[in-house]
This record gives sequence, structure tokens and C-alpha cells, in this order.
Amino acid sequence: MIKVEFLIFDLDGTLAATGQDLAAAVNYTLKALGLVTLNHKRIISFVGDGVEELIKRSLGGEHQESNARAMDIFLEYYGNHLLDNTSLYPGVRECLDYFRAKRKVVISNKRQDFTVRIVQGLGIAPFFEDIVGGDVMPYKKPDPRLVEPYLQRFNVSREQTVIVGDGHNDILLAKNAGVWSCACLNGLAPRDNLLKLKPDYVCESLMEISEFFC
Repeated sequence: MIKVEFLIFDLDGTLAATGQDLAAAVNYTLKALGLVTLNHKRIISFVGDGVEELIKRSLGGEHQESNARAMDIFLEYYGNHLLDNTSLYPGVRECLDYFRAKRKVVISNKRQDFTVRIVQGLGIAPFFEDIVGGDVMPYKKPDPRLVEPYLQRFNVSREQTVIVGDGHNDILLAKNAGVWSCACLNGLAPRDNLLKLKPDYVCESLMEISEFFC
């Protein structure tokens, strides 16, 4: 068992099941533009690199001229509906409570406003010392510059740090920063894609990480 002092958590697909609300917002946007809607699974495959990429991928190459309008529609709709169906995954609250004595932050590629509102709305904000969205810094996951300041601020080593997430950017962030990685296989990203990245640990439920880290 690895002794850690600092845990970094992803949001979408790791702490919270956000897929249904994201898909609904994308399809609302497409419908408002008079475009064909997409199935839920395809939209979810576009998640992980921020809202700009989500909209760009959802529009497809032939409708990029509608990008600015699509962004406006999506941001307004999702901002009003981001907690309609979003909920914590099983075991999340228990996991955060188990590691209550450890330093913890959320780092997401989702916009800051949305990230904070979801974490607060689900009642888990008190567990975290910081909540970082994708538009706070000029770089996003998997850029290791997101991690470095916290190692210094919290005075923890790389060997005492783990990044827990369900996306390729989370595993790559851990590898780029030289810290432990733990892939959540029940999130939004296909598990095979995560396993190909060879994370240090994998879990089906967040509470399982208590078996790896103390």
C-alpha cells in the first residue's frame, strides 16, 4: 500500500456522472441550429478536452461555421441544466471522507464556473482545498504545470501524490508530472483506451482506492 498525502481528482466520469446532462445540452444545441442530433454514446466520446472541443466535435467538420453560435447556445443551456440528472458515483462521498485528512483538489478541463457549481451542488466542496477548471490557466490537462504549484504549496513529493480520473488526460497528466495514476474504469471514457495507457492502478469504484493508498 502506498502512503499518499495529496490526491487530485477529475470531475466528469470520476466524481460525478455528468454524461446525461452534457449529452442533453449538446443535442439541444444541435436541434436549435437545425442539425441532426447525436446518440448519447457518441457525444460522451467527445468529452474530456473542454467545451470548445466538445462543441467542435459535435458539430462535425461540415458545420464549423456555426461554432460561435453553438457555443453560446450550449453554454446558456448547460449552465441552466448542469445538475438536472448529474449525481455522485457510488462510493465517492465515502472515499473522500476516508481520505479526509489528506490534501485534495479537483482539476477538470470543464469550465471553472461549471466545475465549481457542480462540486458545490453535489455537496462535496468542503472536501477540497481547491477546484480548478479548464479556463483558469492558459493550459489544460495533461500539462504538468497544473500539478507543480501544488507540490510546492503543500510540500508533498511526487511519490506522495496520486491523480484519480477516468480520462486519458488524467493518466497522461500523472505520467507527465511523475506522480501515481489511478484510472476509474466505470466513467465516461472507454476502459480499453485507459488500460492501453498502463495506469499504475485501476478501480471500478472510487472507494477501491482505499485498498491501494493510505
